[in-house]
Amino acid sequence: MKTEFIIAAAKAIQQTILANENTLESLDRAIGDGDHYINMKRGANTIVDIQAELASLAPNEAINKIGLKLLSTIGGASGPLLASFFMAMAKVLRENGDESLLKIAAAFAAGVQAIIQRGKADIGEKTMLDVLIPVSNQFKLLATPNGDIKLICATLINTAEQGMQSTKDLIATKGRAAGLGDRAIGHIDPGAKSCQLMIEAVCKLAMEA
Repeated sequence: MKTEFIIAAAKAIQQTILANENTLESLDRAIGDGDHYINMKRGANTIVDIQAELASLAPNEAINKIGLKLLSTIGGASGPLLASFFMAMAKVLRENGDESLLKIAAAFAAGVQAIIQRGKADIGEKTMLDVLIPVSNQFKLLATPNGDIKLICATLINTAEQGMQSTKDLIATKGRAAGLGDRAIGHIDPGAKSCQLMIEAVCKLAMEA
């Protein structure tokens, strides 16, 4: 992993968040508190704004800085959760290195585990974890020394899509939507949608590299 790719990924994420404003706002109005898109946009814009600062850093340092910046930028529940993801990922990259898909997959898994611990949530609770846990599991499974990056990315895009769609039929047990009970059924979780969009954007970028 190179810092140049991290910066390019940040730009790709910003573009996909902005392009899906109506979708994210609609989902959040249905079962959220109405500020998910605003917070995601603020976070995405902030990271792109500091690209000059990130450029001189090692990959693990850049990812840690992203985490710290998100912690102080994004409001609501998303900020601390996403910050935990990046900071945990940075720690594993610093300790293990970033020169192979296996090590990157391990770092991604550590980031997802940090969200699980901080949010005290798991798969099946109508959250971003319904996307992140299956993607992490697939990434660890496929990240072999001879793994085909395009095949891996295509699989992860499909896994993220399936995870996001699965939230439509779930009853929320975490977050604001937890108070809606059965009324949340039929609505996709906005956090899951955001994660699906971000994973798709980064994977497509990796496939083009």
